[in-house]
Amino acid sequence: MSPKRSSTGAYCVKCKESNERHTYAIARDWRHCYHLLMKKPSLALLLATLAAASVLSACSPKFDWRDYRSPDAQFTALFPGKPAVLTREIDLDGKKVSLTMTASEVDGNTFAIGSAVLDNAEQAQAALPAMQTALLKNINGTVRSEKSASAASSTAAGIHQRSSLSIEASGTQQGKPVLLVGRFVAQDKHIFQIIILGEERKLSRDTIDTFMDSVKLD
Repeated sequence: MSPKRSSTGAYCVKCKESNERHTYAIARDWRHCYHLLMKKPSLALLLATLAAASVLSACSPKFDWRDYRSPDAQFTALFPGKPAVLTREIDLDGKKVSLTMTASEVDGNTFAIGSAVLDNAEQAQAALPAMQTALLKNINGTVRSEKSASAASSTAAGIHQRSSLSIEASGTQQGKPVLLVGRFVAQDKHIFQIIILGEERKLSRDTIDTFMDSVKLD
């Protein structure tokens, strides 16, 4: 059965009334994550901050799938709750990258899409294993399955290259076992990471496929 979609701006009154209290909690969590993870920007810190921010729009642990189109039209996707968006500079294998993350958290599970533009296609290709390594390191992960793909297409504007890495991995976060499902894509100078991170017992294969299959890169 296809998931029921709701309007992008929908959220409950109770959540709105508690925004101020949650805002203080987010600030506290930001400082705590920064202290625990590393003293430089990281993918892990960005995800932790987005997960906290998305609580402001999460009314219940039930999935409430809704269409989302990025403001710069780089991708469209179905998110299981109202997503939060955050852009900050991160360290990606020694290179400073301005990464925009769009993420939604439901019942402790994070669904996120990150995007950035690098200087050239060669840098974008090299960023894929770096993104994968950073996320695996964050959960002390063990890869269960991995596959890669690449393709080239020709248009009037020139030749376009697209490569991807896809993984499923198990690990731990805050002492709890977690599942990481990730797809990392380089499309010319653009890079994308599409990930799900959460407790495996709370993530059905249907939920995983609904999110991962819904992502369309423009």
